[in-house]
Parts: sequence; C-alpha cells; structure tokens
Amino acid sequence: MLELDGIRFANNAEYNDALKDKRLIEDIKRKYDLNTKEGITTVYSLLQNVSFASEIGRRFDDEVFELYEKCKKGEFLVDNSPKPIKKNAKSADKQLRSRSIQENRSTEKTESLDEKTLNLVRREIRKQNLKRNLLVIFLIIVSLGCIGYFIKYLYDANEAEKNAQAWAELKNSSVAEFISVEQVLKKEYEEDVVIPEILDEYKVLYNKNKSLIGWIKIEDTKIDYPVMQTTNNEYYLKHNFEQEEDANGCIFLDSNCDIVLGNTNYIIYGHHMNSGKMFSSLVKYGNEDFYEKHKYIQFDTIYEKGTYEVMYAFRTHIYSADEITFKYYQFIDANSEAEFNSAMEEMAKMSLYDTGVEAHYGDQLITLSTCDYQETNGRFAVVAKKVK
Repeated sequence: MLELDGIRFANNAEYNDALKDKRLIEDIKRKYDLNTKEGITTVYSLLQNVSFASEIGRRFDDEVFELYEKCKKGEFLVDNSPKPIKKNAKSADKQLRSRSIQENRSTEKTESLDEKTLNLVRREIRKQNLKRNLLVIFLIIVSLGCIGYFIKYLYDANEAEKNAQAWAELKNSSVAEFISVEQVLKKEYEEDVVIPEILDEYKVLYNKNKSLIGWIKIEDTKIDYPVMQTTNNEYYLKHNFEQEEDANGCIFLDSNCDIVLGNTNYIIYGHHMNSGKMFSSLVKYGNEDFYEKHKYIQFDTIYEKGTYEVMYAFRTHIYSADEITFKYYQFIDANSEAEFNSAMEEMAKMSLYDTGVEAHYGDQLITLSTCDYQETNGRFAVVAKKVK
C-alpha cells in the first residue's frame, strides 16, 4: 500500500498526483509566510486558480481557507511591526535608508516569487485542462463508436428480417419442380450409399447456396430460417445465407452431423440476438406456459420433412475439456441403447420441467442450442424427438 503524510493511496496514479501536490505546496510555503496576513491573503488568491488532484492538496486548500476566514474576522493576530529603538538622528536616518532599500529589494523579490508561482500554477492548470480535454475527446469518440455500432446493429437486424422473408418466398417458389440441381456433398461416401433427391421446395434455395441442409420453424415465433452446414462451426456464426459478413449469422447444423447417413441427434445452433432474431425465442422455453403452446418444432432436411415434439428444455454451460460430465453438445450418435438411455437420463435431470415425453433407442432427435446470458459461457438447449 502506498502512503504519503499518513494518507494511503490505492494505486501509483493517485500516489503520483499526491507527490505533485506536495511539491507545489512546499514551493508555496517557501515563498509565502502563512504566519502573516499578507502571506495568507496572497496564497488564498493564488489557490483560486488551482485544482488539487489528491487528498494532500485538498487538505492544504482547506487549511488556507480557514486561515483566510480567521483573517477576515480579525481572529488571526500576528504582530509583525518593528519595535521602536532609541537612537540618534544620524543613526535613525541611516536605518530608515537601509530599511527603504531592504523594502525595495523585498518588494522586487516578492514580485519575482509571485511571478514564478503564478507560472507554476498556470502550468499546472494547463496540464489539468489538457487531461480534461483529452478525456472529453476520448468519451466523444467512444460515444460515436457506440452510436455507429447501434445503427449498424439495427440495420443488420432489419436486413436479416428482409432476407428471411425473401428466403421463405424462394422456398415456396412454384417453379421449383422444374429446376435441376447438382448436389455438392460435404464429404465422400462409399459407392453403396444412396444419395436422396432434394425436395422440390428447397431446390431454388440450394442452387443459391450449396451449404443449405434444411429449414427450421417454430410456429408463432421468429424462428423460421434456412439451416446451413459447413466443415466447421465457425463460418456461419458471422455470415448470412448470401455469404456476406453479418453479426446475425445463420442457423447451422453441427459440422459432425450427417443428414445423408443420419445421426441419433442433430445439433443445431443459432445466435441469441437482442433484436429477437435467430434463436432468441428459444429461451422462452424456460417458461413452461410457453412450452404448452409450442410443443412441436418443424425441422426439414433438404431430403425429408420432419415434425419433432419437445422433450427437454434446460440451462447449462460449456465445460472445460478435462471436466468429466455429460456435455449435450457432444451427444450426436449413441453407439448402444445403454449410452442412449444414459444421455436421456442426464438431460431429464437438467430439464426445467417434466414434459412427460420420452424417447427410445432408435428415435431421431434434434437439439436446438443458443447462448444464455445468465452465466458465463451459458447455453440454453431444447431437445425434441421426431414424431412424423
């Protein structure tokens, strides 16, 4: 802990401010006698243009103010007048001349000291004004940056809404059945794997972006979006369907999932945007009343349609790699019935309420996942099973 004159300071900056104030105070005390009215009045006048940066400076300022008030009230009594000395006329005349010379020198010295102190005070004021001006400029720049970010955020949200409507129109295009499609697969398959035909309603969209793998929709919410997939889980965090940079990103399927061969559990991610876009509505499943009115989720792959019934809704977080616990975001395939049942038990324990819906080994599941801001690295997930 830093300390000066019995006062403690929390950091180096405060301590350095105190040192500056102390040096200024010592300089003033050397030049002016605070035991005289004249000295007190002069210092009081000087301090009207000084703003101390530490407790040491403020205490000195208070001390001078109290002395000045006493002077005004006549309570500060110091007799500085010279004592009369009986001497002959020549001696008295010599003394008067000597005193006059001393007074003139004293006046010149005082004027010189006043000018030095004033210059010191002026420099200190300029420093403080410079600091304040720099701070004001910095705050203005930060404010303009925040305003610009907010405007861009609103613009992106509005564009995302327009794009979603445009994608929906393309999805429902009446000319889709007449369009030919050349598929670009995410990986190579063995020769005996049959690649399904793309459903007519997704052909136009697929031709616009070969990363399309399906569509997700929950009635009476804003969740009504194409679902994308690439070889990593990073690209569609910051890119839209048009492959432009966009903070809203896209809804996307985990890169480890495979809609051709199928998985036990398709994990689908989306941002939790403050604008309400993407997967923001997902956290409403934290309220059981919302679940009662939104029990079903429509998730189509580009190969087949699917309706899923909600089973679990829970809050959790991303665990470190060395933590041994159930991590829902790693549950894609169950290699045995025991493994499947274990995962169901873990998610049932985390679920915020009991839906009464159960899944059995062999059922197709989806897990929708988004950020949850109630804790660091928080996640909110909704798990549903395919019913038709």
